[in-house]
Amino acid sequence: MKLSLAIVALALAIPTASYAQQDSTAVSNGKYPNTFSSGSANVSPFTNQSKRFNDWSISAGVGVPLMQSADLTSIKNGNGKNLFGYSAYVSIDKAITHAFGINLQYDRGETRQGWFNTKDAAPDATAVGARTQYDAISILGDINFSNLLRRVDNHSPYRWALHGYAGIGTIAYRAYQKDIKGQSLMTEIKPFQLGSMFMQTGAGLKFKVNRRIDIEGRLMYVVTGDDEFDGGGDKYSAVNRREEQVSDNFFNATLGLSFKLGKHESHLMWHDPLQEIYYKLDVLANKKQDIEVCKKGDADNDGVCDDWDRQLDTPAGARVDGAGVALDTDLDGVIDLYDKCVTVPGPVENNGCPTTTTGAVVETETKLEGIEFDLNSDRILPSNTPILNNAVNYINSSNGSYNVVGATDTRGTDAYNKKLSERRANNVKSYLIKNGVQSGKLNAVGKGETDLKYPECEPATKCPEWKNRANRRVYFEAK
Repeated sequence: MKLSLAIVALALAIPTASYAQQDSTAVSNGKYPNTFSSGSANVSPFTNQSKRFNDWSISAGVGVPLMQSADLTSIKNGNGKNLFGYSAYVSIDKAITHAFGINLQYDRGETRQGWFNTKDAAPDATAVGARTQYDAISILGDINFSNLLRRVDNHSPYRWALHGYAGIGTIAYRAYQKDIKGQSLMTEIKPFQLGSMFMQTGAGLKFKVNRRIDIEGRLMYVVTGDDEFDGGGDKYSAVNRREEQVSDNFFNATLGLSFKLGKHESHLMWHDPLQEIYYKLDVLANKKQDIEVCKKGDADNDGVCDDWDRQLDTPAGARVDGAGVALDTDLDGVIDLYDKCVTVPGPVENNGCPTTTTGAVVETETKLEGIEFDLNSDRILPSNTPILNNAVNYINSSNGSYNVVGATDTRGTDAYNKKLSERRANNVKSYLIKNGVQSGKLNAVGKGETDLKYPECEPATKCPEWKNRANRRVYFEAK
């Protein structure tokens, strides 16, 4: 019986262990997953070869089983005294996600139960002792509660993880009973039979020693579904008529080691999805080399590189969008630079103003967009200079006054974001005044995270970074 179970476990272990060594990092083949790819050689579809974490491991451990629910128990306040058995397990573990895995586990052990240890002689004619040798194979689901509940953007490393286990399998055993007359085999169950099915569930606490080894303490509860596992004999025997239990169950407390397989630095069950981004940001921050941008230059000097400029001949001084196209706020075919009535549509022949009016044209609202900021920063970026210079010309040519409105994304507290947005608005106001705008035309206002350009970015983790960046902005609003 033991030999047959060992052969089955070995046959299942060999292909999984060999497969665990095949993970490697793929090199991009020049095909990119979508239209918006930057063309980086690091962009590649996610495959088994391109993964950057290990997801296989082998675990082994030893423990102490205690018969808890049976006619003969291992616990003193039950039908017996404190008797400790022994157990051992080995498993092959596959992580499916960072929070869920599947384990193929082999258990072997011996429980001891009753009023005396079967290694000793029976103390009197009424005393009954028993022991049960068992072998089991099971499939266990593994839930990593620590990873399941962990914030993705948590920078602090963690070395402890709480796991939950549950699964079913087949158990084979020999149950021996001993009394004053001697010891005899009461029940023998072969593996892979209907009556040999069992289930177990429990929890484990893992400690990460290093990238290769984890230590884990587990407490499992094994439900045999069998009234004869404890060595009490058939269900109508004198011993088994003492209690009404129909399932002999036991606790199994174990201490074991997990050996993580693979060539990568981290295992999926410990993997921080953003750890590579943190690393690359640190590398870029420490690099002291000039990064070449705008290789083709900016021929029309509109602040948008020719590499992605859709209008390479933008007139000097015209405000542009992110693609380098001159803005036409009222969509009348006259760009704002030449439009005498920026917010009121009119024909080209009349410089963008209506040909018939009942009075003076009033621009009820004027917004100048596009001044964005880095995260947690109020520094005006060089890319904002053309927009701000256009704003200087525009405001100076206008008779109105303007609010310089600062805003943030949703990261940080409300109070902090309020102050950050005020600093951004005041910095832009100071820039405009230094470049010739009358201070009386400007009023700095900080709205914090209450004025999102993309309100769906609450929280910030729900949106791509370009939307969060668009929320970190300053714009002008006619008063």
